[in-house]
Order: sequence, then structure tokens, then C-alpha cells
Amino acid sequence: MERLSLSDVETTEAVSGVHLAQLAAGEEMSVQHFHIAAGATVPEHDHPHEQTGYITQGTLTFVVDGEEIRVTEGDSYAIPGGEPHSAENRGDEPVRGVDIFSPPRLNPDWQE
Repeated sequence: MERLSLSDVETTEAVSGVHLAQLAAGEEMSVQHFHIAAGATVPEHDHPHEQTGYITQGTLTFVVDGEEIRVTEGDSYAIPGGEPHSAENRGDEPVRGVDIFSPPRLNPDWQE
């Protein structure tokens, strides 16, 4: 069994204001913590990984196929693999949460 705390791992700034920390990863899935500053945007991208997530703080607006979908503290979401999406923090506070990817994703291809 592997145990990792957020304080055990290094956080990287993937793009301006978007901070990612890779947590536990197995052969079939991986867990990632994210912190998205007020006003920051995750650029549109897609990946073969199925992505599920949970928001622990703030509100994040996903844009999928031109549709805006708001997820807020306590909400979870699922994005099928291959579906282009972006995300924006339009609020005044940071957004924090966790994503789970299957198969594991260690580094996003949209990272600077």
C-alpha cells in the first residue's frame, strides 16, 4: 500500500495560476490535487484518460463543446476520455479539489 500526503509531494505550476500535485498512482488510476488561483484558466485540451473530480473549495467553470458547466464546493464531475474541455476560475477565491485519472496521468500535455 502506498500512502502520500499533499505535504509529501512537490506542487508544480502547470500554467499561470494552476498548481498541480501528483498524489498516489497505481497501475489503473492516479490522484492529483489542484489549486487554481482566482482568474486562472486551464486551456482547452483533451486526453485519453477518463477524469473524475471533486471540488473542495470555490467554483470552477468548465467549457465543454461550447457549453459552460459550473461545479462548486461539494460537487463532483466526470469527463470522458477524448472530450475537449477547459476550465476557468471566474471567482475571487482559489478553487481546490482532486482529480482521478484512469489510466494514470502523471503530467498534463498542456503544461508549459
